Order: sequence, then C-alpha cells, then structure tokens
Amino acid sequence: MMKRNTLIFAGLCLLTIVFWCVDVCSGSIWLWPLSEELSPMEQQIIHAIRLPKSLTAILAGAALSVSGLIMQTLFRNPLAGPYTLGVSSGASFGVALLTMCGTMLSFQFSAVSFQVLLPLAACIGASLVLLLVMAVSRRVTSNVSLLIVGMMFGSIAGALVSLLQNFANPDALKMFIVWTLGSLSSVGWGDMQMMVPVLCAGALFVVLALKPLNGLMLGEDYARGLGINVERTRLYIVLATGLLAGGVTAFCGPIAFIGVAVPHIARGLFRTSNHRVTIPASALIGACLLLVCDVLCSLFTYPLPISTVSALFGAPMIIWIILKNK
Repeated sequence: MMKRNTLIFAGLCLLTIVFWCVDVCSGSIWLWPLSEELSPMEQQIIHAIRLPKSLTAILAGAALSVSGLIMQTLFRNPLAGPYTLGVSSGASFGVALLTMCGTMLSFQFSAVSFQVLLPLAACIGASLVLLLVMAVSRRVTSNVSLLIVGMMFGSIAGALVSLLQNFANPDALKMFIVWTLGSLSSVGWGDMQMMVPVLCAGALFVVLALKPLNGLMLGEDYARGLGINVERTRLYIVLATGLLAGGVTAFCGPIAFIGVAVPHIARGLFRTSNHRVTIPASALIGACLLLVCDVLCSLFTYPLPISTVSALFGAPMIIWIILKNK
C-alpha cells in the first residue's frame, strides 16, 4: 500500500508540473516560455499574466480542496464544502457593498484603486462572517448546530446582497456579476504577495488540526474518549477554512464545486480516509483539476469564467456521490 501511494503521489506531482507548463503556454496564442524568438510583448504576457495566473490556479485549487476535505470531516457530511459556513456569501456581501453602494453614493474609483479595494472588501466581508461563526462555535457544542448557524449567516449575507442588487444601477450590477463568475487572471504578482501569507496561515491551522482530524471521523464522543479537545480542533478547522476559502474567494471570486468534489476523488484514488494521506492528495488533485479548468477556459476566443468550467467537472461528481450513497 505504501509503495502504491508513493507511485500515485509521484504521478500527481508529475501531472501538476505538466498541466502547469501547458497552462503557461496556452492562451489566445501558444507561447513557449523557453523560446528565444519571443518578442518583448510576448515575454511580458508570460511573466505578467500567465505565470501568476497558473500559480494562482495551483494555490486556489489546493486551498479549496483541503478546506473542503476538513469541512466534510468536521460535519461528517460528504456534501459539505469550503463555503458551507457562509464565507463566500460574506465575501460577496463585501464586494456588493463596494461596487453597488459606491456607485449609489457617487464614489469615483480609479482602475488601480478599485483593483486594490475589491479583494480588500471581499476579505472584510468574509472575515466578518468568520468572526461571527467563531463566536458561535464557542457557545454551541454540536457540529450540526454550527453547520445550521453558518448556513443562516450565509443566507443573511445573500439576502443583503439581493437587496443591494435591487437598488444598484446596471453598470455596478454587471461589475458584481462578473466578480461572482470567478477569475484567475485578475491576480497579479502584487496580489499574490497578499494572498500567499493568508493561505499559509490557513495551512498552518490545518497542520495543527491534522492529528485530531482522524479521530473526528468517528464522532465527537469517540474523539473526546481519545483525549482530543474537540472545541479547540473545531476552532482550528473554522479558522483554516475561513483563511483558505476566504483568501481564494477574495482574490479570485467564488470557484464552484472544487472543494466538494476533490476530497472524494482523493479518498477513492488512495483508498483511505487517513488525513495524513488525503490532505496532500487533495491539494495535488485540486491543483491539477483547476489547472485543467484554466487551460479549457483559455481555449476559447473569449475566456470562459473559471466557475463555469469547474462546475462542469464538479457537478457530475456530486451527482455520482448522491447516487452511490442512495
């Protein structure tokens, strides 16, 4: 089994490198980065657009997949995902306030300032929901109750977004809808300097929760019997999910289904639920899958939103899960 897992990990690492190279080369025109015949403009396209976009695909795919895995473990629900606690709805509310209220109050944003303020607004909205969920997690003892509360916070944020949409002008509404479709190409090197520390902080909380996660799969009572501090572990998981999913959503917009589908692929491929195996496996598979989605998006004359293509991969997987579990 150990040899088999090692071979699969090696294969996934190789696939990630291959898909990353293909993603850097593909676009409206095929560019080979190592070619000596590239014009200065083509070199700029590769360095300023394609390299950060492909690296963002790797980071976002890994972050969403790992956060989806730990949420499925926490709630013991195969359809839980990184946005279960309302992080995406909170980020959407922050962006909606910026785009719609800004235009209603006649604020004028330059292109540069808006590019900086957009992920900041999404971070603030996601953090607000996360803080509320963390406050509730200290008061409730049931994970099911926490799940319901997170969904309710998401519903409230969604309702407020709908209210803002009702009064927004068409330009602001279009700007918001474009953000909700998700995009990897909006992340540049400057954005990555802010996104990477947030994702690293989320990964740190995943590492802190790694040992107790296997005990949580058997239920909270059994985990307590093993000496696991369930409340502290739950707080680590909530923080990790908020930082990983919130960080990706703030800079890339909502990306659908990756966090729900990939953990099931990892468990099925490695035939284990041990988190020491499934967490790195989910990160690699999520990175590969989002790179493939990005390559498919770039094949069209007008690139498709990343969430559209990821949904075409993820939705059939969720249907298969439901049919398999009857």
